[in-house]
Amino acid sequence: YQRLMKRAFDLSIGMVLLLLTLPLMAVIAFFIMIDDGSPILFKQKRVGENGRIFDMYKFRTMVRNAEELNTQVATFDEDGNEIHKTEDDPRITRIGRILRRFSLDELPQFFNVVRGDMSLVGPRPEMPYLVKKYQPWQRKRFAVPPGLTGWWQVNGRSDKPMHLNTEDDLYYISNYSLWLDIQILMRTVWIVLIGRGAY
Repeated sequence: YQRLMKRAFDLSIGMVLLLLTLPLMAVIAFFIMIDDGSPILFKQKRVGENGRIFDMYKFRTMVRNAEELNTQVATFDEDGNEIHKTEDDPRITRIGRILRRFSLDELPQFFNVVRGDMSLVGPRPEMPYLVKKYQPWQRKRFAVPPGLTGWWQVNGRSDKPMHLNTEDDLYYISNYSLWLDIQILMRTVWIVLIGRGAY
């Protein structure tokens, strides 16, 4: 019953938000093209509900050969774990820095929500190569679809180490309710406006 309600909520609210943001997405696409050319969108494989692989879409915020340059800019913590997002990453474009600051790069994920690949609220969409390193307890986060936002986003975003993000995901799953989703969406609006932890 809860899963059905969650999907109905995602589909109805997601469709409304998609239609409302289409004009803004068109403007963003224009500025990306002017700033750094095509492609406009960045597509990346992510792991979804029950471990299903899907294509997640975002506006491109880095130079076109960003993944080829990863080895040149990769940084690591004291335990040797790669830090995937840094505030001063030189690969981020001028328009990309603005989009990331206010999470506008994630607007195309409304298409993922409407398609059913993602939810409005849920665990962080994870990259397949990181899932291969998961311990069994971490795989519980795939019990629900990944979210455009989530408990992890309203409690630290990029400022928090990745392993703590996983703990946030499991907290969300254990305490899920439609009311919790609504609370997280309301808090996300404020977090996005102040740009906390976004880079």
